[in-house]
Amino acid sequence: MFRVFIVDDEPFIIEGLYDIIDWAEAGLEIVGHASNGQKALDALKETSVDILLTDISMPVMNGLDLIREARMVHPGLLFIVLSGFDEFSYLKEGMMLGIENYLLKPINIKELKATLHNTVEKLNTFKETRLVQAYSKQILKDNTLHRWLTHQIAPLEFYERAELLGINLDCAYMAAAVLRTDSDASEAFDAISSRVESYDWMTSFFDLDGDIVLLAAMDDADRGRQELTGLLQQLQAWMPERRLRITIGSVEHLPEQAGQSYAAAKKAQEYFWIYPELQLIDYHDIAIREGNPKANFSMIDWPAYAKLIVAKDQANLCQLIQSDLKRIQSMPGITPQDFQDIALEMVIHFKMELKAIRHTEEPDVYNHAFQQIRSADTLEDLEKAILEMAETTVSLLISDVRSPIVQQVLKYIQQSYAEELSLKMLGAHYNIHPVYLGQLFHKEINESFTEYINRYRIEKAKELLKTTNSKVLVIAKDVGYWEVGYFYKQFKKYVGISPTDYRGLL
Repeated sequence: MFRVFIVDDEPFIIEGLYDIIDWAEAGLEIVGHASNGQKALDALKETSVDILLTDISMPVMNGLDLIREARMVHPGLLFIVLSGFDEFSYLKEGMMLGIENYLLKPINIKELKATLHNTVEKLNTFKETRLVQAYSKQILKDNTLHRWLTHQIAPLEFYERAELLGINLDCAYMAAAVLRTDSDASEAFDAISSRVESYDWMTSFFDLDGDIVLLAAMDDADRGRQELTGLLQQLQAWMPERRLRITIGSVEHLPEQAGQSYAAAKKAQEYFWIYPELQLIDYHDIAIREGNPKANFSMIDWPAYAKLIVAKDQANLCQLIQSDLKRIQSMPGITPQDFQDIALEMVIHFKMELKAIRHTEEPDVYNHAFQQIRSADTLEDLEKAILEMAETTVSLLISDVRSPIVQQVLKYIQQSYAEELSLKMLGAHYNIHPVYLGQLFHKEINESFTEYINRYRIEKAKELLKTTNSKVLVIAKDVGYWEVGYFYKQFKKYVGISPTDYRGLL
């Protein structure tokens, strides 16, 4: 649990903040509050705090002065500003001081929750390596760009901040590159950022997975891709002591489709499991290979596989694998290389599916599967490797040990996901304190109750979009969303596109 301190000279604001957020569910606890900056500073000297929510306009000491002083007391403290003033000067000064977000009163609860969620994620991911940098402009830039590329921020809000953050959007296209290293990522980021800062068409940031991301703006797609590739190759040559695994995403139109390039670059990182000898992989080359009708992974109905994996149905999963391989084998023109490509792609999907469920990596399991497939001499060897991988994946899920109460909650969600669900209601149902239940759920599932509910409902919505002709409004209610606008926002958050666009792709 991370610790929060609230500062505001209006008592009803403080009382409201206590009530409008389920702090335990968010992985947070309020450890104190104060009515002005000086009282807050005195309390901070005696209290361990991770996040400070502060008003700007207060008597004795205002919020901006408090941030300056508090940083000397707690160098790793993160700040969220609340203000009744939509003043550019305040926002600019707050940004220079290194705030996570600048929220206007009356507070938008959804934006506050999103800001708290991203701040907690940042604390979890970079607590050891990046808290010392929390005062920098880069933190706000990381937060804004990650939310933009994962469709968590409104376009107008992003455009207002893009110029302040030095993000070049005055071009027709953009391509994302993801750089991953086994060494100190923070040091690598500093070195790479200083190297590319002279290029006004480049923007660098850290995402929440700890990957270094470079965004390249361009007016000509082909020439821009070539220039980006050349620059990335120079970076590799300039940093021979670091093993940089670099992927380049698709070139997409600005600003609507930039997130697709980022998603493509992230996906391409998985191909280093297949081609460990490479240092740079271009998603464009992968897309061309995937477009080959003889080796197209779309021959595999992956949602059917995913359903069996989640159900831990090993027998039917293995039967489906054998059936698909037999079907593919009977197609004219299929070569051994085609089989191997499809098998390797299946390994990637198994790996990603397990990570999505358990939120943990199992590199040794999938390294072994890759090696088996790359060294297979016959179709029988390939089939054996895939079946072993499927059995291992299901076994890992079965081996998960959860407390009886969490198992009951998960079962309740599966049966009643369309109803109104909350920790308070479930706590009363199972006679357990909702705060403790939220902590236990997060500990065992590795995500908050709210995140799990939303993810589960969106998966159900995807199934209904695919298998029924029901209107989106009806589907939203069928999976538990009575506010269609919120359903659209959550769907885009977890799927990347709107429900309507998703149905159009089916």
